[in-house]
Amino acid sequence: MNSQIFFDPLIDLRLIAALAALLFVICGFAFWRGLTGWWLRTLGAVMILATLLGPVLHREDREALTDVVLLLEDTTASQTLSGRASRSEVAANTLAERLEARSNTDVRRIKVADSDGDGGTALMAAMNEALASEPLGRIAGIIAISDGRVHDIEEAPELPAPFHLLHSGRAGDWDRRLIVRDAPAFAILGEPITLRLRIEDTGEAPPSADARVEVSVDGGAPQAFQVPIGVDIEIPVTLPHGGRNVLEFKAPAVEGELTDRNNTSIIQINGVRDRLRVLLVSGEPHPGGRTWRNLLKSDSSVDLVHFTILRPPAKQDGVPVDELSLIAFPTRELFLEKIDDFDLIIFDRYKRRGILPSLYLRNVAEYVNNGGAVLVAAGPDFASADSLYRSPLSEILPAGPTALVLNEPYVPTVSDIGSRHPVTAGLPDIEPWGEWLRLVDVVPDKGHVVMTGANDRPLLMLDRVDAGRVALLASDQAWLWARGYDGGGPQLELLRRLAHWMMAEPDLEEEALWGEASGQRLRILRRSLAEQVGSVEVQTPSGDTATLPMLEIEPGLFEARYDGPEIGLYRLTNGDLSSVIGLGPAAPREYAQVIATGEVLAPVIQTLRGGILSFEDGLPSVRNVRPGRPAAGNGWIGLTPRNAYETLSVSRTALLPPWVILLIISAFVIGAWLREGRQ
Repeated sequence: MNSQIFFDPLIDLRLIAALAALLFVICGFAFWRGLTGWWLRTLGAVMILATLLGPVLHREDREALTDVVLLLEDTTASQTLSGRASRSEVAANTLAERLEARSNTDVRRIKVADSDGDGGTALMAAMNEALASEPLGRIAGIIAISDGRVHDIEEAPELPAPFHLLHSGRAGDWDRRLIVRDAPAFAILGEPITLRLRIEDTGEAPPSADARVEVSVDGGAPQAFQVPIGVDIEIPVTLPHGGRNVLEFKAPAVEGELTDRNNTSIIQINGVRDRLRVLLVSGEPHPGGRTWRNLLKSDSSVDLVHFTILRPPAKQDGVPVDELSLIAFPTRELFLEKIDDFDLIIFDRYKRRGILPSLYLRNVAEYVNNGGAVLVAAGPDFASADSLYRSPLSEILPAGPTALVLNEPYVPTVSDIGSRHPVTAGLPDIEPWGEWLRLVDVVPDKGHVVMTGANDRPLLMLDRVDAGRVALLASDQAWLWARGYDGGGPQLELLRRLAHWMMAEPDLEEEALWGEASGQRLRILRRSLAEQVGSVEVQTPSGDTATLPMLEIEPGLFEARYDGPEIGLYRLTNGDLSSVIGLGPAAPREYAQVIATGEVLAPVIQTLRGGILSFEDGLPSVRNVRPGRPAAGNGWIGLTPRNAYETLSVSRTALLPPWVILLIISAFVIGAWLREGRQ
């Protein structure tokens, strides 16, 4: 029970103040005149004013509430190192027993687990949630058992009570960490990029001048070199191929360090070509030549060299040579000296006219064998005696002409194998595609027929020759789609894919294996021209393997899904194809820095003068402290008692009944009158 006197004025305070002034004047006048009853008049006036102020006795029936202590227990990954988990559990249980043994104290134990993704230790988020579920007026203290490595310190709340950290570190803890900086998402093939590498030793590390570091690309054989500790060094790296390149930097584990999870760094960089050099040779002017030129010039990454044969050597028109303004075809420079500088050579309706001797065409065939690419867009001349097929190029071309040229309308169609090939699979569905009007009849003897024309005759053939690639388009009518003839068709997309496949674009490989990571889930994709690809073998970073069946999700594309049990580099194998992918960060945020510390939480703890202690030195005792006083000392931490309560009922009664007050006032007034009258 709690009692207090409150005032509940009967009239407006301004009227009471005016009345008080009037009574003061009257009583003062009585005192000035020397009336013997002035003091009785004054007591009567005071009684009148006190009555008008309405004094009441306020009584509350209260029930005392316990103080609440929040005990935050860090159970994240970094707390599993070096026996911290077991020591922390024992410390939490012992401390909870001590707190619960105190009178008027409740303990709320909150487990702080790993946050989603790579968010690290979200201790402040757990504290905010706990404070939101408890009345702040009952919080007597907050205690965290952790290594102090908190990753959401910017979300620290305003504290209602002292905050203490009992960290789980030991005096001799040390750890080695590998850091790779300045890694770009993309890099140009053939040009070195510079990465900055650093090895850091933290804690009570043994003296060491350098450390061994191994570097591997796409899971290949590693290269080892020595790196000085604590010094940034620059490493030039040249990507070996286009597409995704996975670089793994690893420092072998050293005896005594807390963990080797931060000794590895995985960098994924996409290799792109700086400029693609294309040589386009047109045998004669025709509408399709402009189509090829517009396509290649529209790509800013393509350097195009285009020659059109306007005046063959055998042409006799009587024009003197010194009056011609034509550019001589630099055959020797292009096909002998600089042929290897080109990524793709296109022969558009070209036929043998003595401009390119057989020696030069033989050099083109060797260029393909060594990794080059040749595309032949055939016109009627391909079926003639001057056909390119009747040259050394016949060794690399996937089909030979029959001397038949069909001049009739037909609609190009994707073949069965073409529905699986990335060049023609899933072309924009414009129904119906427009007609073409010419087809050179050829007989394929190798490669794949991905599109057909009239009467299912081969139209587009693709083939690999040693290290190079060859394509044969048995028509010069693709430009009809570009002009919108008969509704048009996907000419731009078809020719773009065709050109980029020939230049070995990784996304257009017909036989490919790769993975896509989303958190800890791995999506494994396999593109193939075969109808079955078997199973894929997944090797985890720790060396365990899993075999997964691959299911076809669309023509030529197979899929398997796998939930990775750990973070790191995974190796995928299917037949003679292999690939690597990094699942999650190689060094998760929880393992980036693992030496226990109080520096991260110190700014928050110091606001209410809390303490940072290590329970390696023993658990501290618990004391009560007043608000604003130091809340921690040598071997002890303090809690602030809140004396919180719950009001069950409230009552108010007047101090004196009205008739008693009236008698008292009357007695003072009559007493003053009688005393003054007697005088």
